[in-house]
Amino acid sequence: MKAKALEVDLKNAEKIRRFLIKHDYLRKDLKLFKGKNKIYFPITEIGSISLKQNLYQVSERNFQEKKIIPSSYKDLISLPKNLHKELPTSYDIIGKIALIKLNEKLLKNKKEIGEALLKANKNLKTVCLVYPVKGELRTRKIEIIAGKKQTKTIHFEYGLKFIVDINKVYFSPRLANERKRVSKLVQKGETIVDMFAGVAPFSIVIGKFSNPKIIYAVDKNIEAVDLAKTNIKINNLLDKIEVICFDAKNIEKIFVKKDKKADRIIMNLPFSAHIYFENALKIAANQCIIHYYDILKREDIRERKNYLIKIAKKMNFNLEKMVINKIKTYAPREFYIGIDITAKKIIADVA
Repeated sequence: MKAKALEVDLKNAEKIRRFLIKHDYLRKDLKLFKGKNKIYFPITEIGSISLKQNLYQVSERNFQEKKIIPSSYKDLISLPKNLHKELPTSYDIIGKIALIKLNEKLLKNKKEIGEALLKANKNLKTVCLVYPVKGELRTRKIEIIAGKKQTKTIHFEYGLKFIVDINKVYFSPRLANERKRVSKLVQKGETIVDMFAGVAPFSIVIGKFSNPKIIYAVDKNIEAVDLAKTNIKINNLLDKIEVICFDAKNIEKIFVKKDKKADRIIMNLPFSAHIYFENALKIAANQCIIHYYDILKREDIRERKNYLIKIAKKMNFNLEKMVINKIKTYAPREFYIGIDITAKKIIADVA
Protein backbone atom coordinates (compact mmCIF):
# COMPACT_ATOMS: atom_id res chain seq x y z
CA MET A 1 0.00 0.00 0.00
CA LYS A 2 1.32 3.46 -0.94
CA ALA A 3 1.67 5.93 1.94
CA LYS A 4 3.67 8.90 3.18
CA ALA A 5 7.12 7.82 4.41
CA LEU A 6 9.60 9.41 6.79
CA GLU A 7 13.20 8.58 5.85
CA VAL A 8 15.51 8.26 8.89
CA ASP A 9 19.14 7.24 9.44
CA LEU A 10 19.46 3.99 11.40
CA LYS A 11 21.32 5.70 14.25
CA ASN A 12 18.37 8.07 14.86
CA ALA A 13 15.59 5.53 14.22
CA GLU A 14 14.61 4.75 17.83
CA LYS A 15 14.49 8.40 18.88
CA ILE A 16 12.32 9.29 15.87
CA ARG A 17 10.08 6.25 16.40
CA ARG A 18 9.29 7.44 19.94
CA PHE A 19 8.61 10.95 18.65
CA LEU A 20 6.17 9.62 16.03
CA ILE A 21 4.32 7.47 18.56
CA LYS A 22 4.10 10.34 21.06
CA HIS A 23 2.45 12.62 18.49
CA ASP A 24 0.33 9.83 16.97
CA TYR A 25 2.00 10.25 13.56
CA LEU A 26 3.04 6.60 13.09
CA ARG A 27 0.56 4.48 11.15
CA LYS A 28 -0.31 1.28 13.02
CA ASP A 29 -1.75 -0.53 10.01
CA LEU A 30 1.51 -0.59 7.98
CA LYS A 31 4.90 -2.20 8.60
CA LEU A 32 7.98 0.01 8.61
CA PHE A 33 10.57 -0.67 5.86
CA LYS A 34 14.26 -1.13 6.66
CA GLY A 35 16.81 -0.35 3.94
CA LYS A 36 20.60 -0.67 3.96
CA ASN A 37 21.28 2.51 5.94
CA LYS A 38 17.80 3.95 6.35
CA ILE A 39 14.45 3.15 7.97
CA TYR A 40 11.22 4.35 6.36
CA PHE A 41 8.36 4.98 8.80
CA PRO A 42 4.76 5.01 7.44
CA ILE A 43 3.18 8.21 8.70
CA THR A 44 -0.22 9.89 8.71
CA GLU A 45 -1.17 12.78 6.43
CA ILE A 46 -1.24 15.13 9.43
CA GLY A 47 2.17 13.89 10.43
CA SER A 48 3.58 14.50 6.95
CA ILE A 49 2.51 18.16 7.04
CA SER A 50 3.96 18.75 10.50
CA LEU A 51 7.18 16.90 9.70
CA LYS A 52 7.75 18.85 6.48
CA GLN A 53 7.46 22.05 8.45
CA ASN A 54 10.14 20.71 10.80
CA LEU A 55 12.50 19.93 7.86
CA TYR A 56 12.17 16.12 8.08
CA GLN A 57 12.43 14.36 4.72
CA VAL A 58 9.02 13.04 3.74
CA SER A 59 8.41 11.03 0.59
CA GLU A 60 5.97 8.43 -0.68
CA ARG A 61 6.56 4.67 -1.04
CA ASN A 62 4.89 1.26 -0.81
CA PHE A 63 4.51 -0.42 2.59
CA GLN A 64 3.33 -3.87 3.57
CA GLU A 65 0.04 -3.97 5.46
CA LYS A 66 0.14 -5.14 9.07
CA LYS A 67 -2.39 -7.59 10.44
CA ILE A 68 -3.92 -5.89 13.48
CA ILE A 69 -4.98 -8.19 16.32
CA PRO A 70 -7.78 -6.56 18.33
CA SER A 71 -7.12 -6.21 22.05
CA SER A 72 -10.82 -6.65 22.78
CA TYR A 73 -14.00 -7.75 21.02
CA LYS A 74 -15.18 -4.16 21.52
CA ASP A 75 -12.64 -2.99 18.93
CA LEU A 76 -14.55 -4.95 16.26
CA ILE A 77 -17.97 -3.43 16.92
CA SER A 78 -19.24 -0.18 15.38
CA LEU A 79 -21.80 1.33 17.71
CA PRO A 80 -22.76 4.86 18.73
CA LYS A 81 -20.63 6.06 21.64
CA ASN A 82 -23.53 5.91 24.11
CA LEU A 83 -24.13 2.22 23.25
CA HIS A 84 -20.46 1.27 22.97
CA LYS A 85 -19.92 2.11 26.64
CA GLU A 86 -22.75 -0.33 27.53
CA LEU A 87 -20.84 -3.33 26.14
CA PRO A 88 -19.96 -5.82 28.92
CA THR A 89 -16.36 -5.69 30.10
CA SER A 90 -16.39 -9.38 30.99
CA TYR A 91 -18.09 -12.64 30.04
CA ASP A 92 -17.73 -16.31 30.94
CA ILE A 93 -15.96 -18.91 28.83
CA ILE A 94 -16.86 -22.56 29.38
CA GLY A 95 -14.80 -24.76 27.10
CA LYS A 96 -15.36 -23.37 23.60
CA ILE A 97 -18.57 -21.51 24.50
CA ALA A 98 -18.80 -17.86 25.58
CA LEU A 99 -21.70 -16.77 27.78
CA ILE A 100 -22.53 -13.07 27.72
CA LYS A 101 -25.20 -10.92 29.36
CA LEU A 102 -26.55 -7.89 27.48
CA ASN A 103 -28.84 -5.15 28.65
CA GLU A 104 -31.95 -4.29 26.64
CA LYS A 105 -30.25 -1.42 24.79
CA LEU A 106 -27.85 -3.89 23.11
CA LEU A 107 -30.23 -6.72 22.20
CA LYS A 108 -30.74 -5.49 18.63
CA ASN A 109 -26.96 -5.71 18.14
CA LYS A 110 -26.58 -9.18 19.69
CA LYS A 111 -25.52 -10.93 16.47
CA GLU A 112 -22.81 -8.37 15.74
CA ILE A 113 -21.57 -8.66 19.32
CA GLY A 114 -21.50 -12.46 19.07
CA GLU A 115 -19.54 -12.40 15.80
CA ALA A 116 -17.04 -9.94 17.31
CA LEU A 117 -16.43 -12.29 20.23
CA LEU A 118 -15.70 -15.16 17.83
CA LYS A 119 -13.27 -13.03 15.82
CA ALA A 120 -11.46 -11.80 18.93
CA ASN A 121 -11.21 -15.29 20.50
CA LYS A 122 -10.09 -17.90 17.97
CA ASN A 123 -10.63 -20.79 20.42
CA LEU A 124 -14.34 -20.03 20.73
CA LYS A 125 -16.89 -21.88 18.60
CA THR A 126 -20.18 -20.61 20.03
CA VAL A 127 -21.50 -17.46 21.71
CA CYS A 128 -24.63 -17.58 23.85
CA LEU A 129 -26.76 -14.81 25.28
CA VAL A 130 -27.69 -15.88 28.82
CA TYR A 131 -30.51 -14.94 31.14
CA PRO A 132 -30.65 -15.25 34.97
CA VAL A 133 -30.45 -18.66 36.63
CA LYS A 134 -33.88 -19.85 37.79
CA GLY A 135 -35.45 -22.64 39.81
CA GLU A 136 -34.15 -25.37 42.08
CA LEU A 137 -32.38 -27.08 39.17
CA ARG A 138 -30.33 -23.91 38.53
CA THR A 139 -30.96 -23.83 34.80
CA ARG A 140 -31.14 -20.72 32.64
CA LYS A 141 -32.52 -19.70 29.31
CA ILE A 142 -29.84 -19.32 26.66
CA GLU A 143 -29.86 -18.10 23.06
CA ILE A 144 -27.12 -18.93 20.58
CA ILE A 145 -26.25 -15.64 18.84
CA ALA A 146 -23.13 -16.66 16.89
CA GLY A 147 -21.16 -19.73 15.84
CA LYS A 148 -22.04 -23.42 16.02
CA LYS A 149 -25.45 -24.51 17.29
CA GLN A 150 -24.10 -26.43 20.27
CA THR A 151 -24.50 -26.24 24.04
CA LYS A 152 -22.27 -29.13 25.11
CA THR A 153 -18.56 -28.55 25.56
CA ILE A 154 -15.44 -29.77 27.39
CA HIS A 155 -14.06 -27.40 30.00
CA PHE A 156 -10.59 -27.70 31.54
CA GLU A 157 -9.68 -26.56 35.06
CA TYR A 158 -6.40 -27.26 36.84
CA GLY A 159 -5.73 -30.15 34.48
CA LEU A 160 -9.17 -31.68 35.11
CA LYS A 161 -11.78 -32.25 32.43
CA PHE A 162 -15.49 -31.36 32.77
CA ILE A 163 -18.20 -32.14 30.24
CA VAL A 164 -20.84 -29.43 30.57
CA ASP A 165 -24.13 -28.83 28.76
CA ILE A 166 -24.95 -25.19 29.49
CA ASN A 167 -28.55 -25.68 28.37
CA LYS A 168 -29.20 -28.32 31.04
CA VAL A 169 -26.96 -27.48 33.99
CA TYR A 170 -25.33 -24.52 35.74
CA PHE A 171 -21.54 -24.23 35.80
CA SER A 172 -19.42 -21.25 36.83
CA PRO A 173 -15.81 -21.10 35.57
CA ARG A 174 -15.26 -18.11 37.88
CA LEU A 175 -15.30 -20.41 40.92
CA ALA A 176 -12.16 -22.26 39.80
CA ASN A 177 -9.92 -20.55 42.37
CA GLU A 178 -12.52 -21.04 45.10
CA ARG A 179 -12.75 -24.76 44.37
CA LYS A 180 -8.96 -25.08 44.57
CA ARG A 181 -8.87 -23.04 47.80
CA VAL A 182 -11.41 -25.31 49.48
CA SER A 183 -9.51 -28.41 48.34
CA LYS A 184 -6.44 -27.15 50.22
CA LEU A 185 -8.45 -26.92 53.46
CA VAL A 186 -9.64 -30.54 53.39
CA GLN A 187 -8.01 -32.84 55.95
CA LYS A 188 -7.10 -36.46 55.33
CA GLY A 189 -9.92 -38.91 55.98
CA GLU A 190 -12.82 -36.45 55.95
CA THR A 191 -16.34 -37.36 54.92
CA ILE A 192 -17.58 -34.62 52.60
CA VAL A 193 -21.06 -33.83 51.29
CA ASP A 194 -21.47 -31.62 48.21
CA MET A 195 -25.18 -30.80 48.62
CA PHE A 196 -25.78 -29.11 45.26
CA ALA A 197 -23.06 -30.75 43.21
CA GLY A 198 -24.16 -29.99 39.64
CA VAL A 199 -21.67 -31.64 37.27
CA ALA A 200 -19.43 -32.15 40.36
CA PRO A 201 -16.65 -29.54 39.95
CA PHE A 202 -16.21 -29.03 43.71
CA SER A 203 -16.26 -32.78 44.37
CA ILE A 204 -13.79 -33.54 41.58
CA VAL A 205 -11.29 -30.80 42.48
CA ILE A 206 -11.37 -31.89 46.14
CA GLY A 207 -11.10 -35.56 45.18
CA LYS A 208 -8.10 -34.91 42.96
CA PHE A 209 -6.11 -32.52 45.15
CA SER A 210 -7.03 -33.74 48.67
CA ASN A 211 -7.31 -37.07 50.42
CA PRO A 212 -10.82 -37.35 51.89
CA LYS A 213 -12.32 -40.65 52.97
CA ILE A 214 -15.38 -40.21 50.73
CA ILE A 215 -17.24 -37.43 48.91
CA TYR A 216 -20.99 -37.63 48.37
CA ALA A 217 -22.01 -35.50 45.36
CA VAL A 218 -25.75 -34.83 45.67
CA ASP A 219 -28.07 -33.15 43.15
CA LYS A 220 -31.73 -33.46 42.18
CA ASN A 221 -31.16 -32.54 38.51
CA ILE A 222 -30.89 -35.87 36.68
CA GLU A 223 -29.10 -34.21 33.74
CA ALA A 224 -26.46 -32.84 36.12
CA VAL A 225 -26.14 -36.19 37.88
CA ASP A 226 -25.53 -38.01 34.58
CA LEU A 227 -22.80 -35.52 33.60
CA ALA A 228 -21.31 -35.71 37.11
CA LYS A 229 -20.99 -39.48 36.82
CA THR A 230 -19.24 -39.09 33.46
CA ASN A 231 -16.90 -36.40 34.79
CA ILE A 232 -15.97 -38.47 37.83
CA LYS A 233 -15.18 -41.43 35.58
CA ILE A 234 -13.01 -39.51 33.09
CA ASN A 235 -11.06 -37.92 35.95
CA ASN A 236 -10.44 -41.35 37.52
CA LEU A 237 -12.20 -40.65 40.82
CA LEU A 238 -14.75 -43.47 41.01
CA ASP A 239 -13.12 -44.73 44.22
CA LYS A 240 -13.48 -41.36 45.99
CA ILE A 241 -16.82 -39.88 44.91
CA GLU A 242 -20.32 -41.32 45.11
CA VAL A 243 -23.04 -39.53 43.13
CA ILE A 244 -26.56 -39.42 44.56
CA CYS A 245 -29.63 -38.09 42.74
CA PHE A 246 -31.72 -36.73 45.58
CA ASP A 247 -33.49 -33.60 46.85
CA ALA A 248 -31.41 -31.79 49.49
CA LYS A 249 -34.63 -31.02 51.40
CA ASN A 250 -34.62 -34.64 52.56
CA ILE A 251 -30.88 -35.25 52.53
CA GLU A 252 -30.84 -36.54 56.12
CA LYS A 253 -32.82 -39.64 55.02
CA ILE A 254 -29.85 -40.81 52.93
CA PHE A 255 -27.32 -40.36 55.69
CA VAL A 256 -29.46 -41.98 58.37
CA LYS A 257 -29.49 -45.09 56.18
CA LYS A 258 -25.75 -44.86 55.62
CA ASP A 259 -25.13 -44.09 59.30
CA LYS A 260 -22.82 -41.27 58.21
CA LYS A 261 -22.13 -37.71 59.33
CA ALA A 262 -20.36 -35.01 57.31
CA ASP A 263 -17.08 -33.47 58.46
CA ARG A 264 -17.34 -30.89 55.69
CA ILE A 265 -20.33 -29.69 53.64
CA ILE A 266 -20.36 -27.66 50.40
CA MET A 267 -23.49 -25.52 49.94
CA ASN A 268 -23.12 -23.86 46.55
CA LEU A 269 -26.69 -22.74 45.84
CA PRO A 270 -26.69 -18.92 45.73
CA PHE A 271 -29.99 -17.18 46.56
CA SER A 272 -31.42 -20.37 48.11
CA ALA A 273 -28.71 -22.04 50.23
CA HIS A 274 -30.10 -20.51 53.44
CA ILE A 275 -33.33 -22.47 52.95
CA TYR A 276 -31.34 -25.71 53.28
CA PHE A 277 -29.08 -24.73 56.17
CA GLU A 278 -31.17 -26.67 58.68
CA ASN A 279 -30.94 -29.77 56.45
CA ALA A 280 -27.18 -29.40 56.30
CA LEU A 281 -26.91 -29.33 60.10
CA LYS A 282 -28.99 -32.52 60.30
CA ILE A 283 -26.16 -34.42 58.58
CA ALA A 284 -23.27 -32.53 60.22
CA ALA A 285 -20.79 -34.21 62.54
CA ASN A 286 -20.34 -32.80 66.06
CA GLN A 287 -17.79 -30.44 64.54
CA CYS A 288 -18.28 -29.62 60.88
CA ILE A 289 -16.93 -27.10 58.37
CA ILE A 290 -19.59 -25.68 56.04
CA HIS A 291 -18.67 -23.76 52.89
CA TYR A 292 -21.79 -21.70 52.34
CA TYR A 293 -22.32 -19.60 49.17
CA ASP A 294 -24.81 -16.82 48.55
CA ILE A 295 -25.43 -13.72 46.43
CA LEU A 296 -26.22 -10.70 48.56
CA LYS A 297 -26.05 -6.93 48.72
CA ARG A 298 -23.41 -5.66 51.11
CA GLU A 299 -26.02 -4.34 53.54
CA ASP A 300 -27.80 -7.74 53.68
CA ILE A 301 -24.78 -9.85 54.65
CA ARG A 302 -25.09 -9.23 58.42
CA GLU A 303 -28.79 -10.15 58.36
CA ARG A 304 -28.02 -13.43 56.56
CA LYS A 305 -25.31 -14.27 59.12
CA ASN A 306 -27.77 -13.66 61.96
CA TYR A 307 -30.33 -15.89 60.24
CA LEU A 308 -27.80 -18.76 59.98
CA ILE A 309 -26.84 -18.34 63.65
CA LYS A 310 -30.55 -18.50 64.60
CA ILE A 311 -31.07 -21.73 62.63
CA ALA A 312 -27.94 -23.23 64.17
CA LYS A 313 -29.16 -22.55 67.70
CA LYS A 314 -32.47 -24.18 66.85
CA MET A 315 -30.52 -27.25 65.73
CA ASN A 316 -28.34 -27.18 68.87
CA PHE A 317 -25.18 -25.92 67.12
CA ASN A 318 -22.88 -23.00 67.79
CA LEU A 319 -21.33 -21.27 64.80
CA GLU A 320 -17.88 -20.67 66.26
CA LYS A 321 -16.34 -19.10 63.15
CA MET A 322 -17.89 -17.36 60.16
CA VAL A 323 -15.24 -16.09 57.74
CA ILE A 324 -16.63 -14.18 54.75
CA ASN A 325 -14.90 -14.21 51.34
CA LYS A 326 -16.16 -11.90 48.58
CA ILE A 327 -15.53 -14.03 45.51
CA LYS A 328 -16.82 -11.81 42.71
CA THR A 329 -19.26 -9.05 41.83
CA TYR A 330 -22.51 -10.55 40.56
CA ALA A 331 -24.41 -7.36 39.71
CA PRO A 332 -24.20 -3.72 40.73
CA ARG A 333 -24.01 -3.73 44.56
CA GLU A 334 -24.46 -7.54 44.71
CA PHE A 335 -21.66 -9.92 45.65
CA TYR A 336 -21.12 -13.64 45.23
CA ILE A 337 -19.85 -14.50 48.71
CA GLY A 338 -18.55 -17.59 50.42
CA ILE A 339 -18.74 -18.08 54.19
CA ASP A 340 -16.45 -20.62 55.84
CA ILE A 341 -18.46 -21.73 58.87
CA THR A 342 -17.24 -23.83 61.78
CA ALA A 343 -20.31 -25.44 63.35
CA LYS A 344 -19.99 -27.22 66.70
CA LYS A 345 -22.69 -29.35 68.31
CA ILE A 346 -23.82 -28.23 71.76
CA ILE A 347 -23.44 -31.28 74.01
CA ALA A 348 -25.60 -31.13 77.12
CA ASP A 349 -23.79 -31.69 80.40
CA VAL A 350 -24.75 -34.95 82.06
CA ALA A 351 -25.00 -34.63 85.86
